Amino acid sequence: MEKNDYQSLNGTPLINEDKSYLKSKTNSDFSKVTYNNILKLSEHRPSLCPRMPNIKVFGGSSHPGLTKLICTRLGLEPGRVVAKKFSNRETNVEINESVRGEDVFIVQSGCGEINDNLMELLIMINACKIASASRVTAVIPCFPYARQDRKDKSRAPISAKLVANMLSVAGADHIITMDLHASQIQGFFDIPVDNLFAEPAVIRWIQLHIPDFKNAVIVSPDAGGAKRVTSIADRLNIDFALIHKERKKANEIDSMVLVGDVTKRIAILVDDMADTCGTFEYASQKLLSAGASKVYAICTHGIFSGPAISRINNSPFEAVVVTNTIPQEENMKNSNKIQVFYFSHG
Repeated sequence: MEKNDYQSLNGTPLINEDKSYLKSKTNSDFSKVTYNNILKLSEHRPSLCPRMPNIKVFGGSSHPGLTKLICTRLGLEPGRVVAKKFSNRETNVEINESVRGEDVFIVQSGCGEINDNLMELLIMINACKIASASRVTAVIPCFPYARQDRKDKSRAPISAKLVANMLSVAGADHIITMDLHASQIQGFFDIPVDNLFAEPAVIRWIQLHIPDFKNAVIVSPDAGGAKRVTSIADRLNIDFALIHKERKKANEIDSMVLVGDVTKRIAILVDDMADTCGTFEYASQKLLSAGASKVYAICTHGIFSGPAISRINNSPFEAVVVTNTIPQEENMKNSNKIQVFYFSHG
């Protein structure tokens, strides 16, 4: 096949061999690149497939930047939707274009005003469904209430199951999410659930940004993440370790025990989410006291609530790296240690 054969239906080249816009960018530049820079790069990088005529993508209030990046990558315009509040703070959603017979995707991450954003998502799903959309897919990069996936004490709710029921009743036909806190949440649904993994992007970031990664150890900050770190360590052909922690209260750690050797090696903590960053803070201190030369932290969902930013700034981390499942523009302004890799850009 000749190079000119790589054309879309409208004649636009599907493969852009001009990579001059990348030549002035180093790996470290991309780790701190802003949303606007990524969007500009996307505009110079055509979609890899023709526009799919029966697909519409709508974005909720939680992460409009992610919706724009996804639509730019697909060669689509974001769907027209207006979300507002009544005077009593009830949520009102208006879908301002036809979705009849369309395959609709609604992007809404579990962040910010989580309860309001969840209700907004449910209303958007229902609005599209009763407007005769052929299928409605909820794209929820960071799944809300994922930490409440079991009864950990008597009379405790299983809130993740409740959220699953609400999404199904609202009319969702399909769920796309990323790195669920507990994989069994997929079983809470009676509809298909695609749980995407950040692992390939994590591995690529390590290879690009840690030159001496062969002298590194992948570390899980708790026993529950052992499967995740062993998979990454196997693919990088390096060692792994884990930290066993005991909690007396939520977000409060009583003790930590390191299992593995990190002496004179780079320690890379990997987890699915970072909330108040108490675990990361204690783990970094534990690793340095055990002889680690440098400490990095990588997680999929950078929630960063409460004292998280001050803990990161006062920590010994070389970098705290997260994906863009949650907006990070403000956090990056407040901490030069926070770096983002954009899984949505491809």
